[in-house]
Amino acid sequence: MARAGGLRQVYGFFGGETDQFQPVLVDGMTRIKTPREEGYHFTTDMTDQTIQWLNLQKSYNPDKPFFIYYAPGAVHAPHQAPREWIDRFKGKFSMGWDKLREQTFERQKAAGIIPQDTVLPPMPDRVPRWDSLTADEKKIFERQMEVYAGYLAHTDHEIGRIIETLKKNGEFDNTLIFYIVGDNGASGEGNRNGSLNSLAFYNGVEEDPQFVLENIDELGGEDSFGHYAAGWSIAGDTPFAWNKGMASDYGGSRNGMVVSWPKGIRQGEKSLREQWTHVIDVAPTILDVADLPEPDLVEGVEQIPMAGVSFADTFKDADAKSKHTTQYFELGGNRGIYHDGWLARVVHFPLWEDTKVFNTLQNDKWELFDTTKDWALANDLAAKNPEKLKEMQELFDEEAEKYHVYPIDDRSLERMNAETAGRPDALFGKKSLTLYAGAQGIPENSFLNIKNRSFDINAIIHTDDVANTNGVIIAQGGNFAGWSLYVKDGKPIFEYNWLSYEYTKVSSDVPLKEGENEITVKFRYDEDGKGGEGNINGLGKGGHAYLYVNGKLAAEKLIPNTIAVMFSLDDGVGVGEDEGGAVSKDYKAPFVFNQEIESVTTALVE
Repeated sequence: MARAGGLRQVYGFFGGETDQFQPVLVDGMTRIKTPREEGYHFTTDMTDQTIQWLNLQKSYNPDKPFFIYYAPGAVHAPHQAPREWIDRFKGKFSMGWDKLREQTFERQKAAGIIPQDTVLPPMPDRVPRWDSLTADEKKIFERQMEVYAGYLAHTDHEIGRIIETLKKNGEFDNTLIFYIVGDNGASGEGNRNGSLNSLAFYNGVEEDPQFVLENIDELGGEDSFGHYAAGWSIAGDTPFAWNKGMASDYGGSRNGMVVSWPKGIRQGEKSLREQWTHVIDVAPTILDVADLPEPDLVEGVEQIPMAGVSFADTFKDADAKSKHTTQYFELGGNRGIYHDGWLARVVHFPLWEDTKVFNTLQNDKWELFDTTKDWALANDLAAKNPEKLKEMQELFDEEAEKYHVYPIDDRSLERMNAETAGRPDALFGKKSLTLYAGAQGIPENSFLNIKNRSFDINAIIHTDDVANTNGVIIAQGGNFAGWSLYVKDGKPIFEYNWLSYEYTKVSSDVPLKEGENEITVKFRYDEDGKGGEGNINGLGKGGHAYLYVNGKLAAEKLIPNTIAVMFSLDDGVGVGEDEGGAVSKDYKAPFVFNQEIESVTTALVE
């Protein structure tokens, strides 16, 4: 994949997010072992890798142009950083998100980033005012923001190391750097209260603030997978009113970008560029500056023309005319259209309230803004200018048809589950899958979808030392959600980790025997209607787990809750060890199985 993607070397993670302390990594086309050394953090690791590559490039091919796409996990969830970086911000956010937003707004005006007449729109009613919070809530939320700030500052420091390397190697002045900071706008995926485990959001679970308070010292560390409360994200998206997921609002799509190229950008009094640009303009700009044509074919595959336009002319002319004049936005029904200074949009639903009922797409209310006079989208002109609104709606339809937006699917979390969303899975409908020793790093979407249904796991193992047989037979997910079938001191155990809130262990009192052993787990979802109410649209109910050893029932237990949507965005399935984070607190990852695994078969049960 690395070479087919046009890159000589790839190092990092392919999932939508990863644990920064126990990442699931690939090097080129190979899944590598999760680093386990003391003090490890992925951002530092990827920076070390980048610097090493730059130095190697300078040593062997000093005159050859180079390209680096440096995309750290920050500041996407999970918010995790070295403790010393987090503690630098102790007490810095006691003013709360309302005041922080006001202070940021004034600094933006003072710096000339936004016009002096910009109006700050009110925060959404769904976000509580800081003064209405309890002392415990403020304590939690302050720490969440300290963690976020430490994470961002640590990342900025690591990027600074790369800049220093470029300077040391004499490459900085002639290197074009695009520095984009953010996560599609600051993210509201932490919901109202934020979280200790952000996987709760993806599974439609609202985390108990008391649970977070009791574990507040874990925020930002190895035992957290956290996110901050939505109020901080609104403050982070000042001067706009919404955040990530609200693609129709600039708060959900606008990030700061710094472009550096000392030899190529004309320096003057005006360093700020005000042309309307979009992230899809970056690639055309690079091709333009490098004097390279847009490729028609890549690896024999005909390419769709790039939709963006170069903004390289702004490097020489601070007042160059904007070339990107029209752009649609859509995510989960939140949709909008920009054209020549006008923005029409729909706020279909806030990202953090995806399980509630909102307007149909047909009944959504459209808003209209003149961004040339209303920088922060504070003055809705839809009622005053219905003709312009109609024109913009028609333009959205044209762009939506052109770029395959229709039909719009306004589901959110449900779309992550192939079966629930109604799309084919990567296994082409298989109901059974047999894995063998060495099968590791299998992504969740490439394994049987055992969520919200009954299933069987049947493992054949061999041991010549029963009492000392230990290790994972098969596991899925990691320390913040998952399940594991393992052996501890010769006794099989099936354990289900529900979002690190509940650990249900089904332990056998029946020992293994020397030689061949058959270990079977039968899970029956919502058996006899005892699975509870579930946690998102009736999904994620509990069920009974039965553990058999060599055909004999060895243990059974009710698992009160199960994962509804996803175990992990990157920590997949492995046979013979638990890579990434450990599903169980009963062992340390990777807990490699020390005997022989013949096969492990997982089957869906209708």
